[in-house]
Amino acid sequence: MTTINPRARAGRALTYVLVTAIALAIAVPVGWVLLASLKEKGEFYGSPWTLPEGLRLRNYVEAFVDARMGQYFFTSVLVTVLGLVFVVAVSVPAAYVIARYDFRGRRVVEAALLAGLFVNVNYIVVPIFLMLVGWDRALVDVLPGGLFIDNPAVLSLVYAATSIPFTIYLLTASFRSIPADYEEAAALDGASRFQVMVRVMLPMARPALTTVVLFNFLAYWNDFIIALTLMPGDGKTLQVGLLNLMTAQKAAADYGRLYAGMVIVIVPVLVFYALIQRRLIAGMASGGVKG
Repeated sequence: MTTINPRARAGRALTYVLVTAIALAIAVPVGWVLLASLKEKGEFYGSPWTLPEGLRLRNYVEAFVDARMGQYFFTSVLVTVLGLVFVVAVSVPAAYVIARYDFRGRRVVEAALLAGLFVNVNYIVVPIFLMLVGWDRALVDVLPGGLFIDNPAVLSLVYAATSIPFTIYLLTASFRSIPADYEEAAALDGASRFQVMVRVMLPMARPALTTVVLFNFLAYWNDFIIALTLMPGDGKTLQVGLLNLMTAQKAAADYGRLYAGMVIVIVPVLVFYALIQRRLIAGMASGGVKG
């Protein structure tokens, strides 16, 4: 019979306590916002910890339709999906070439990508905005309404461009960890370089690909400064629309609609993480086992 070291037992208990405290620190505010989104207007003048007297789902309808959160929601979905498609389409071939090909200037390219990791995009959003405004002015005779400002596709391109260094960095490290024997075997079977990348390398690099998709999704979905700067018109994203909703509902003291808008922002992140969680954990676990 094995005995557990008292220090190990104390360390395990401390770990459980810390994990439980962190989980509660995250779950309690989320649950509180969810309950507050179901309250009537008059219920907010009592204790904030009381349960709602009923389920006022009308708050979600008013937030989604009257406050235009539905329009902002679909704009955010479009921008996020386009950004992920752009960054994956560019970063996967680039990372594969850097990891597997020895070409002139490869170290310079890698150094530039590493330098890009330390550039905070919020610090360069004003030069990006001025550049896009200059392009719109140059095309004013052809496109009087402009093309680059208030364009969800352009916003998604900016998102993708600013996250390419991080994405290529992780994918390059993952591709380099894969033995070259798999590529050689596929090449002997007549597979082209593109087929090797898509059918051999990508499935084996799934943990890294899942990680970059998750992190980039969170960055695009939760962005506020870039979306506020590049889309100042009516085509706002959900985060910018939530700010407008907060300003309007605080003045009207209608907090139910405000918290309903917060839930609309939170739920897609939770759903996406729930869908991708198993693949992320399973991929990491399988990647850590070496035969």
